[in-house]
Amino acid sequence: MKKGNNITGKYQHFLKAQKIDYLTTKAYQILLLMVFVVIWEVLTKVGIVDPFFFSSPSRICITFVDLVKNGNLLQHMLITLYETFLGFIIATVLGTLIAILLWWSKKTRDVLDPYIVVLNSLPKIALGPLIIIWVGAGMSSIITMCVLISIVITTLSMLSSFLSCDEDKILLMKSFGAKKYQILTKLIIPYSIPDFMSVLKINVGMSWVGIVMGEYLVSKAGLGYLIVYGSQIFKLDIVLTSTVVLCVLACIMYGIVSLIERKFKR
Repeated sequence: MKKGNNITGKYQHFLKAQKIDYLTTKAYQILLLMVFVVIWEVLTKVGIVDPFFFSSPSRICITFVDLVKNGNLLQHMLITLYETFLGFIIATVLGTLIAILLWWSKKTRDVLDPYIVVLNSLPKIALGPLIIIWVGAGMSSIITMCVLISIVITTLSMLSSFLSCDEDKILLMKSFGAKKYQILTKLIIPYSIPDFMSVLKINVGMSWVGIVMGEYLVSKAGLGYLIVYGSQIFKLDIVLTSTVVLCVLACIMYGIVSLIERKFKR
């Protein structure tokens, strides 16, 4: 009984140390951000950095309040969030389904392998004008750009995870008469869940990149449009305010994915 209590005590001590380490890391992250903001503000106040070109934290806060009061910022945020979420879901689902198809058929995988490599290396921004012609100048072309940027990476990452599964375990299931779909659902997919969580994290960043690129090319609303508009009229406070809002939204989306990952790990 004493030994059991000793083990429980060590485990509690381990959990406490883990929690302290996590909180310390977060504190350092916040401190680093605060130091950066203070230095930025001071440099603009003393004139070392020109606030017209680089803005300042105080000017960004004022611009943010003005945009919120005018009702413009919330509208642009909601449009960009909707486009990003939709592109993220479509790219993740389609990419995973294509990876399953390629894992299922080795012949299909061998035939399509060079084309997937070419698509992955192709600069998607070069397809921008064609995408606008193919799917129209609007939200559909922006989401298409997002999907094109994320889908190939999703496919390659998930296919690599599927193929890395232990061959001995696959042979063991086959020896017990398991069908291919049973191997997929009972072994391959559960084995690949950690890699799938990593793909979700990657797709968060890629989705935001794709949406902003799409809004640069063709949009009448959204944070990407706000950035372009601010640069055209030389109001760089609007550009940097929109960029900061993009970073915050991306961090929130990444944090949600991280929470889901931790839940699966438990």
